[in-house]
Formats: sequence, structure tokens, C-alpha cells
Amino acid sequence: MSQTLAHVALVVPDYDEAIDYFVNTIGFELVEDTYQPEQDKRWVLVRPRGPGSCSILLARAATPHQERYIGDQAGGRVFLFLHTDDFWRDHQRLSDKGVSFVRPPIQEEYGTVAVFRDLYGNLWDLIEFTKNPPD
Repeated sequence: MSQTLAHVALVVPDYDEAIDYFVNTIGFELVEDTYQPEQDKRWVLVRPRGPGSCSILLARAATPHQERYIGDQAGGRVFLFLHTDDFWRDHQRLSDKGVSFVRPPIQEEYGTVAVFRDLYGNLWDLIEFTKNPPD
């Protein structure tokens, strides 16, 4: 059997603001932005550039309950892990774009990692593994 993770939903307050942030600040590519009139929502996918990347579905909060979880989808823990082939290049590029790193770079047994906060408050690891990332 072969399975892969296709998409991860990220609850956001506004599609266009989220697209701008993930494409122009983080450097992801916009994969799809399709209006779905029957549900009055958009199907918006972004993903890191490079082969084999899982996409993020930018899902606009549709209820007050969903709005409460914007920026805290993992209860304050690191939520997403952005693997890079050059940690220092991407750390500098993100810093230059104004991304807030809340934990400085550290060398761990498994690789180099730093934690940043996205536009909404979700925590991400920027990580370059010492060896190939675990499957």
C-alpha cells in the first residue's frame, strides 16, 4: 500500500491576505485558487517549491468557533515543519522578509532548526535535517 499526505488545512481569516503572506513572504507557490459557488468559498492551495511537497489548504474561517482557532491550531505547539536544503539561506531570506523567529537557530543531533511564527501566530520549525528527513 502507498499513501501520501496530500493537504493540511490551515484556518485563516482572509484568503487574499493568506495567499500574499505564504507566496510573497514565505516563498510558497500558489497551486490553485478556485471559487466554489455552491459553498461560497474558495479552494486555495499553496505549497513549498520543490518536489514532493504537501500542500496547505488555506481555509477561511466560516464560523466564530473556527475563528477562535486561527493562529492556535496546535495549542501553542509547533504545528508545521518546513524542511529546507539550506537552513542559513532560508533563515536569512525569511528574516529579511520580516518573519518573526521566536526560537533562535540551534544545532541538534537531527539537524539545524529554528522556530518562527506565521502571520496568524502558528508556530513552524524551519529545519534542515543532518540526514534525509524521516519518512
